[in-house]
Amino acid sequence: MADEKIVQIKPAKGRPMLTWVGKRPLRNVTAYPAQLVEQFSPSPSPPIPLGEGWSEDKLWQDWPGKFPKGGLLFHGDNKDVLAYLLANGFRGKVKLIYIDPPFDSGADYVRRVTLRGVTGGVKLEGEAYTLGEQIQYTDIWANDNYLQFVYERLLLLKELLTDDGSLYLHCDWRKNAYIHLMLDEVFSAENFRNEIIWKRKGGSSNPSSQYDVVTDTIFWFVKSPEATFNQQYTKDTPEVQEYIRERFVYRDDDGRLYMRSPIVSPHYRENLVYEYKGYTPPPNGWSISLDVMEQWDKEGKLYFPTDGKRIYRKIYIDEYPGQPIQNLWTDVYVINPMAHEREDYPTQKPESLLERIIRVSTNPGDLVLDCFIGSGTTAAVSQTIGRRWIAADINKGAMQTTAKRLQGIIREQIESEQKRQHPLPGLGQEDTTPKSAQYSFAVYRVNDYDLQIQHNEALNLACEHIGVARIKTDVFFDGTLGNRLVKVIPFNHPLTPLDLEEVKKELSNRPEEARDIVVVCLGKELAVEGWLEDWNRHRKRTGLPNKIDVIEVRSDPKYGGFFVHKPAEAEVKIQRTDEGFLIEIVKFLSPTIIERLRQQSGVLMPHIDDWRAMVDSVMIDTAYDGQVFNILLADVPEKKNDLVAGKYILPASQGKATVAVKITDMLGEEVLFVEKI
Repeated sequence: MADEKIVQIKPAKGRPMLTWVGKRPLRNVTAYPAQLVEQFSPSPSPPIPLGEGWSEDKLWQDWPGKFPKGGLLFHGDNKDVLAYLLANGFRGKVKLIYIDPPFDSGADYVRRVTLRGVTGGVKLEGEAYTLGEQIQYTDIWANDNYLQFVYERLLLLKELLTDDGSLYLHCDWRKNAYIHLMLDEVFSAENFRNEIIWKRKGGSSNPSSQYDVVTDTIFWFVKSPEATFNQQYTKDTPEVQEYIRERFVYRDDDGRLYMRSPIVSPHYRENLVYEYKGYTPPPNGWSISLDVMEQWDKEGKLYFPTDGKRIYRKIYIDEYPGQPIQNLWTDVYVINPMAHEREDYPTQKPESLLERIIRVSTNPGDLVLDCFIGSGTTAAVSQTIGRRWIAADINKGAMQTTAKRLQGIIREQIESEQKRQHPLPGLGQEDTTPKSAQYSFAVYRVNDYDLQIQHNEALNLACEHIGVARIKTDVFFDGTLGNRLVKVIPFNHPLTPLDLEEVKKELSNRPEEARDIVVVCLGKELAVEGWLEDWNRHRKRTGLPNKIDVIEVRSDPKYGGFFVHKPAEAEVKIQRTDEGFLIEIVKFLSPTIIERLRQQSGVLMPHIDDWRAMVDSVMIDTAYDGQVFNILLADVPEKKNDLVAGKYILPASQGKATVAVKITDMLGEEVLFVEKI
């Protein structure tokens, strides 16, 4: 395609080098185009609360002009996403990369979801992954494939880092030895900073034939010696708590607890050898200059013992930051089952873990990237503490979870900033709310549109299941279904209008072809429905042949291979009133959820009295342009037992308007209802 770009990648030159079967360098990658599909930008939004040293121009001066100034969320294979970022202005722009790739653990990370408000909390397994997702998220690999997968992404990620940037890679005991060698090769061993050991859980009391594994490993590599490092402190380890109990045993006249710390230089320094108030200096001198000694004395921070031998510094417990953080992290705990941040995502990491990493290696306004975003923790923490962010994932459930989580955070930040601008009188409280870098984000989809790439095995299975008779002699169509021609869209991307344009182009080259067309795909973009409606309406009105139907199939081994997917349906009423647009969702049905409940073993089929139990969120755009969905209203219930409202009144513009309502069910499937009014 004309929009594709070839991105050159520098070779890895570090030592030592790990070898595996099929290892190959990544010299260049093809950058496919991306489509802006959704924007979240609440209105009205207060000004960005720029902190000291910030300005709007400075904050976004390195931002490529083609992107909106806000968070970026990409749906697609992260190799394609990283190539797209490199080709579109982000090379050398990312300050911190945190990735938590699959661990090669043999686990199956299928997301579990719960219907809203259903008694007993009926849980559903999220849809099994499509072919591309299976590689990354069922975590079932051939060892060499796994190593090549990680290697290629590390080469791309290095290109995105700033010269003072850092990469943190989270892994476990199964592959950390291999990963360390691979990072040495890509980043060079001299740029290795730390192997961080995170104790993620307590020990188990269950009998076992081996030591219980309670830790993960996080490797920290930097792009250069100039990498940012902001020292962090902790008071929460048992060792520091014991230190506090033993040392902070003195009280000042005002009752403040303090400890006494010697002011002694460990090495001889002649300029620090001086007498102060009759106190003889230690053999190596004091550890501070005379000016500092006088300043501390003026501030009441010195203790003068009666023996006249040594001066001590008073360190008050309310000013004590704690001990500098070391590479053994025992004070960051896994997410409590009842925690507000829990998203029911299998590999979710605690916000405190990401906050520590982000604060250490970035400053406010810096750009953070996570291309295995999962439940969205990296983006959520970055948004919360004033960093810009880019996130990506191949899994639709991850996108749904992350987008919903970020919407909630941004709305809370806007509400907090509005209170900051209009404080209640008489409170006298210091405002410690973290500064925000943006109040919006955009969602893009990055796809490989190369129609020559065929997943032949999956194609054969799909044709066999549906009953398609294969055609070996046709260079475009794959077979017939009854008297209709069949086109199977490559399963590495959902059906898009571009694919349908290819079908249209092929039909124009066959003016005598009178058969209707069936398009088979694994998922489809929302814009496809509008394209098909226009095409088929025109064929019917003019009496032309070649009506196009779509069969959407899903790869689902647990439930019997391929099955015909029936899309969710909704009935929505939209009308103008004196108050504005009155939008009411009359009913909603998700055949996929019903099918899951019917087939899922061990689950009693519930009677769903309220369609809202199947709906995760409702979003509305009252000025939809047919391409980008701008979220004016987002109804995302905070609690799992809460339901969407289903009925909304929004301000109405003058003249004709196009109102779009996007309904997302609990499994992530979307229905887009559009009406001109």
